[in-house]
Amino acid sequence: MLHIVSTPIGNLEDITVRAVRILKEVDYIAAEDTRHSGILLKKYEINTPMVSFHAHSGKYKVDKILDMLEKGKDVALISDAGTPGISDPGYVLISAVLEAGIEVSPVPGASALLSALVGSGMPMDKFLYLGFLPLKKGRQTLFKNLKDEKRTIIFYESPRRLVKTLHQIQDFLGEVEVVVARELTKIHEEYVRGKVSGVLGKLEERGEVKGEVVVLIRNKE
Repeated sequence: MLHIVSTPIGNLEDITVRAVRILKEVDYIAAEDTRHSGILLKKYEINTPMVSFHAHSGKYKVDKILDMLEKGKDVALISDAGTPGISDPGYVLISAVLEAGIEVSPVPGASALLSALVGSGMPMDKFLYLGFLPLKKGRQTLFKNLKDEKRTIIFYESPRRLVKTLHQIQDFLGEVEVVVARELTKIHEEYVRGKVSGVLGKLEERGEVKGEVVVLIRNKE
């Protein structure tokens, strides 16, 4: 069986009892970054062997993990943070495993997009998740298409591009409400809320923005 195990997005205490048990019981852990994941495993005294599985692994690594599963081994898939398959390469492996007729079992836990949503103060009943936005091609078209979107819009953004992206939101969507959720569950966790111009002003005043960032948008009614 392939277990899809969610891991903390910041605070290492945000892992479930079940997740720790599964990570100890499986034969192998497929980790996005074995060095990064090693910190979590060491904290919880998990000694299960790791194999790497990341965005550049390719078909060879998928086949290798499939071979483990077909030989009766249990494998746990983890990402660097959060729920595997959400804006990371986990989808490729999960699809291949299911196509091979092998059972998949999710182990729920931390997710940056859900943490940002419930802490944002924006409507949570319906939302649109966009992952990471296109870097260049298609970005303007995307923003234009979001003009009439009534659901809460959520996406991840690099801190280096954040200010530029907020300017684009202002240009294409107008004076909408935004929330910038930064460093979720970590020591410097922060929510910057308000109209896009106000949030822009606060962030431009401080200069450099650091940490993992989730952006939420609420269009005018």
